Amino acid sequence: MALIYVVEDDKNIQEIETFALKNVGYRVEGFAMAEDFYEALKTEVPDLILLDIMLPDEDGLSILKKLRTREDTVTVPIIMVTAKTTEIDKVKGLDLGADDYLTKPFGVMELISRVKAMLRRSVRSEEKEKILKLGGVVLNTEKHEVSVNGSLCELTYKEYELLKLLMTNAGIVTTREVILDRIWGIDFEGESRTLDMHIKTLRRKLKEEGSLIKTVRNVGYIMN
Repeated sequence: MALIYVVEDDKNIQEIETFALKNVGYRVEGFAMAEDFYEALKTEVPDLILLDIMLPDEDGLSILKKLRTREDTVTVPIIMVTAKTTEIDKVKGLDLGADDYLTKPFGVMELISRVKAMLRRSVRSEEKEKILKLGGVVLNTEKHEVSVNGSLCELTYKEYELLKLLMTNAGIVTTREVILDRIWGIDFEGESRTLDMHIKTLRRKLKEEGSLIKTVRNVGYIMN
């Protein structure tokens, strides 16, 4: 059972995050102060950290920077939680080593989906899952190959990364925002129809297995 540390000084938000994540089976510990969080790391390193930027005793970005220099936390997935919406804050956090961002206010289902997706993408998970399988689709991350019902499937770089993201998050809705951010980068300004075109082409190349990719109206895509 994965252990998650929630570092959030707002009592109400911390309680909501903790309750939601415990409700889907995770072990969760909450901390309002950086000092208590550091003390807990001495006992057990979590599988994922939800880190608020605005804390009373230390800035979240400062904590993030320290975590990425520690041998025991350098690979731990970190999702920054912030009320700030400016791009410069997001870029700064990503540059310091954040894996994802949640901007307040956010929904409980979005929180759970992001956490599940991040745990699946973590270094520990990737070491165990060199080959992703779903239906007749097999994606080999070491060889960078995709096969459909035993036959090699030629994909472009973007198509491959898109398929890998959807297969890694199998069973979880991946929002359009997350897909655009992960595959095209945070500065991507093209219309979202570019994503739709790639999904259409990917479905066609996967042939009968293309039906595994389903559209969730006004939200994103899911593969299951």
